[in-house]
Amino acid sequence: MSNSPESPTPASPTIDPAVMACVVCPLTRSKLRQEGKFLVSEVGGLKYPIIDGIPALLADEAELPEGFKTLDEFKKAFKDQIVE
Repeated sequence: MSNSPESPTPASPTIDPAVMACVVCPLTRSKLRQEGKFLVSEVGGLKYPIIDGIPALLADEAELPEGFKTLDEFKKAFKDQIVE
């Protein structure tokens, strides 16, 4: 029995800090921060899933922030921050 109810589990691995220093949001090129099973873009709040310990940094795989129904809608709202 564990004394810590919030101990890390295989379902939410911590991404190595060296990797975190190198990866950015593929759309906005902003830094990412880890929140549980996701890497979250500082600009826009797109949530990229971590699958088997590997970040899936594909915009089409990202979970949209609240208030957006489609990726195209998100892109229109953040067009000035998106790097093509």
